[in-house]
Amino acid sequence: MTAPVELMGAPGSPYTRKMLALMRFRHIPYRIRWQGTQPEKLQPKVPLLPTYYLPDESGEMAAVTDSTPILRRFEKEYEGRNVIPPDAAYGFLNWLIEDYADEWLTKAMFHFRWHYADDIAKAGSILPRWRDVTLDDETMKGLSETVRERQIGRLAYVGSNATTKPVIEARFKQFLTLFDAHLTHTPFLFGARPASADFAIYGQLTCLALFDPTPQKLIVEHHPRVYAWVEMMEDLSGLAAEDGGWIAGDPPPTLLEILREIGAIYLPYLRANAAAVMAGAEAVEAEIGGGAWTQNPFPYQAKCLQWTMEAYKNLEAETRARLDAWLADTHITEQLNG
Repeated sequence: MTAPVELMGAPGSPYTRKMLALMRFRHIPYRIRWQGTQPEKLQPKVPLLPTYYLPDESGEMAAVTDSTPILRRFEKEYEGRNVIPPDAAYGFLNWLIEDYADEWLTKAMFHFRWHYADDIAKAGSILPRWRDVTLDDETMKGLSETVRERQIGRLAYVGSNATTKPVIEARFKQFLTLFDAHLTHTPFLFGARPASADFAIYGQLTCLALFDPTPQKLIVEHHPRVYAWVEMMEDLSGLAAEDGGWIAGDPPPTLLEILREIGAIYLPYLRANAAAVMAGAEAVEAEIGGGAWTQNPFPYQAKCLQWTMEAYKNLEAETRARLDAWLADTHITEQLNG
């Protein structure tokens, strides 16, 4: 019997929810510790959720983070029910959409949770209780205030402020419209089975659709299909997923519309952020989606652009040619070649 994978996470973490749902679908047994109960001697270099405890190259247990490389490690170590499309062209599109969900949709998640009063009140009350439901109310009151202050203070790094608010909210609504349209044709991004990008979108939407009052109201009233999809994604352990089920041939128009959104919003942001990081600038200043954008530079997302450009350039020539033809009017390939 396969030993369970050990990890530390939190119910309010979209990346924890992403990986738990993915492991359920892939039938990977796991044992989870909730945040605050990790082993003292096993600390990751950067404290992120979820944190996995996995053997390193020498066989020693190590604390590792970052869901994208971890789930790809699992692709190699566990057979069956894979979440990376076998067609390399679709594999790259899956990478791109997963990265968009992890690094752009999380801006909407953080913005709605810590900008609106009702959302702040709910998150401040519930998040600390997820760490330990047995704590008394007076202790919880202090923890709630600490959580609120810490998370609201992080908005500058995520990119949520008075300048970017219209862009974040408008582009989130646009994503919901495009994703809703795609789900009318296929239950997942790339066909009849979920890919890692589906789980990345699901992770962010567990907050936006299921928990935070303001975006939840928006989604329930205008995109009930998306709300239903999020509920469905939580446990796909019983979903039949044989070798087939992936999209064949050219991408459907609804998927290309999602990719156009990424070409119009996410890649321009990544490039502006990378330029600011390289220049040692104090702020990212750009026009994104027809609106002004300003935020603190984010070095990790400069790496995201680098990794995405490398993934594209490392594809075989025939695969890149197919991608270029598919993405001809999305403004994606020219930004990856720049």
